[in-house]
Amino acid sequence: MKLNLKNPIAFFDLETTGIDIMRDRIVEIAVIKVMPNGEELRKRHLINPTIPIPLEVSAIHGIYDKDVTDAPTFKQIARSFATFLEGTDLSGFNLARFDVPLLVEEFLRAGVAFDVSKRLIVDVQRIYHMMEPRTLAAAYRFYCRRELTNAHSAEADTEATYEVFKAQLACYENTALTDKDGNTYYPIKNDMEALHELGMSNKVDLAGRMVYNAHKQPVFNFGKFKDKLVTEVLQKEVNYYDWMIKGEFPLDTKQKLTEIKLSMAFPKKN
Repeated sequence: MKLNLKNPIAFFDLETTGIDIMRDRIVEIAVIKVMPNGEELRKRHLINPTIPIPLEVSAIHGIYDKDVTDAPTFKQIARSFATFLEGTDLSGFNLARFDVPLLVEEFLRAGVAFDVSKRLIVDVQRIYHMMEPRTLAAAYRFYCRRELTNAHSAEADTEATYEVFKAQLACYENTALTDKDGNTYYPIKNDMEALHELGMSNKVDLAGRMVYNAHKQPVFNFGKFKDKLVTEVLQKEVNYYDWMIKGEFPLDTKQKLTEIKLSMAFPKKN
């Protein structure tokens, strides 16, 4: 199936030193960049994470410290990789919760601008869990009728995700669901904007520490101020901003919080 694209879309997968967005680092990245005309461009890098890869993690993805000793660091490839991804929407398996936040953290650490706020983000796992909740290997078996070999290799997982996504569109494009009010709707379309709305439309920051409420206002999504307006908390609890900036939150979360704080001090003129 040829994807209905307005912009190029990059399917990507990361292998990392662990699952902590703030502390862990990328050791491998693979990308399939699909152009609106159907052309597919592929790129893969092993990356020196500059920190040890735990043996229990290496046992999963098969990448050991010795494999990345001579590989470039992310900072060394960041600018060229940002250029490769320029103007692309993003897709992957579970990318909204992990791959995109970690990738943004790496770009921020490298001092390279990589704004995802204007990009559509299509999470193949979100579609899968909505329609057939299982793992990537099971999704590949279910949709593609083949066994996924070399799982937990970024390249194999990226190829599988791309094939699963195309099969999902073919399978569900005319499938109706019923919402909690009894209304029938068709959530799966060959339309990246519609698919983006499935899982990313209400997030303020990529980690989901702040989300938009029903009135499109940023509210906190954790802790004692959960569901409270961010602007209201920052006004009444003057130390809360400093606590978050100094705390163990992703750089992207801190950046979005700072943008909200600055917008309070310098509101836009109509």
